[in-house]
Amino acid sequence: MQTTILTDIEGTTSSISFVKDVLFPYARRELPRFVRERGDEPEVRRWLDMVAAEHGGICQDAVIVETLQGMIDQDRKHTALKALQGMIWLEGYRSRDFSAHVYPDVAPRLREWRDAGHQLAVYSSGSVAAQKLLFGNSDAGDLLPLFDAFFDTEAGHKRDADSYRLIADRLHRAVGDVLFLSDVVAELDAAREAGMRTVLLDRREDYPQPRIGEDATHGHLRVESFDGIQPQAASIASLWRG
Repeated sequence: MQTTILTDIEGTTSSISFVKDVLFPYARRELPRFVRERGDEPEVRRWLDMVAAEHGGICQDAVIVETLQGMIDQDRKHTALKALQGMIWLEGYRSRDFSAHVYPDVAPRLREWRDAGHQLAVYSSGSVAAQKLLFGNSDAGDLLPLFDAFFDTEAGHKRDADSYRLIADRLHRAVGDVLFLSDVVAELDAAREAGMRTVLLDRREDYPQPRIGEDATHGHLRVESFDGIQPQAASIASLWRG
């Protein structure tokens, strides 16, 4: 069976700046309007009430909004915030306020790998719902059909080896048959500890100073785009320490 390719998003398939400079500011800016217009909908209210209860029983939606905006400013990965952000981003995608950035090399390689029989999956700290929104509304069109599975931190922390073992199990693959792509060395370390093969994405747009050498790469194969990746097991086995 062909290698399963498990990819990170931010800094790997998509620019760090898209999440930091487009998605988060959009959600922060639109939160007051969103809560004002849709705060009575049960699926929205449940998340607002969760935040209110966790902060001493907040009674005013305006204060809940301020609390949520503070979480965004602190880059907190709160369940309620993720859910509400996903709803707001869905509105943004649908209204064409933005589309999701993916690097130009990503879609052609994903399609090539899929056509070659490789299983494709995503593992990101963003919620599965947000991941699907991104790939379903990308600059390169709807990429969702290319993927077999999506994982977020419900599978575990991205710097914990057990998370990668669990993901491999859910993909019905041996860990050694999975290739993990990420821009974060600590995540790659955890994946390798679990038994996965690894590739470090070192994109110049996100990392102007190249990460070169054992100290910087921790021995992971380093590439600057998906064009430098050969997912076949034999190719990676011979190259990943290069």
